[in-house]
Amino acid sequence: MPEVRIATESRTEFGKGAARRIRRDNKVPAVLYGHGAEPRHISLPGHELMLALKTANVLLTLDINGSDELALPKDVQRDPIRGHLEHVDLVVVRRGEKVTVEIPVHVVGDAVPDTLVNLEQTTLAVETEATHIPSGVEVSIEGLKVGDQIHARDVTLPSGTTLVTDPENLIVNVVAATTAEELDAELAEAEAELGIVHDLTDEEQAAADEAAASAEGDGDGDSGGADSGGDGGSEKAES
Repeated sequence: MPEVRIATESRTEFGKGAARRIRRDNKVPAVLYGHGAEPRHISLPGHELMLALKTANVLLTLDINGSDELALPKDVQRDPIRGHLEHVDLVVVRRGEKVTVEIPVHVVGDAVPDTLVNLEQTTLAVETEATHIPSGVEVSIEGLKVGDQIHARDVTLPSGTTLVTDPENLIVNVVAATTAEELDAELAEAEAELGIVHDLTDEEQAAADEAAASAEGDGDGDSGGADSGGDGGSEKAES
């Protein structure tokens, strides 16, 4: 995991008004805490921090008044609409120290045809050295068939990393792919429950008209045959 160096500035003003002024200067208010030290209030350059946070569990080297501190992002708050960074909590770490983090799960390979691969859990909690956090783990689904499953205990972790997630947690589940006919049937059932009625297409209307005409023709033929049979029976009785 690469380290990203970022310069910081100490903060002496707090509250919403002060935070807004910091953000107007394209900076992000942050709090640094951990190892029993008092929380330190700092601000970070917004653009550099945004780029750094694109990497999961990025290790930050913070320049604080000429001294370096290693830190990991603990909590990141963003504007719910624009997505801009609003505030960051950082935790101090030491080289060689073990930390618990969530690392992403990446699926590689292809299951057999006509299957659907469900990634039931997108991350794994692991314990690892703060300066050697894996960027993620790969889980191969090559050749998996319907009914095959991969649990947390089956995932191969990098050296020096131990699993914290429950080993029995389901990570990958392979099921049969839904057919087009099944999808159409489910859609029709859902629409029927909602009372949705569609106009017939030209082809469907033509087919319906043809079926109705055919049924009407069959009914006329049956009626004529019954009348003839009845008359014949009467004449025979009279003779």
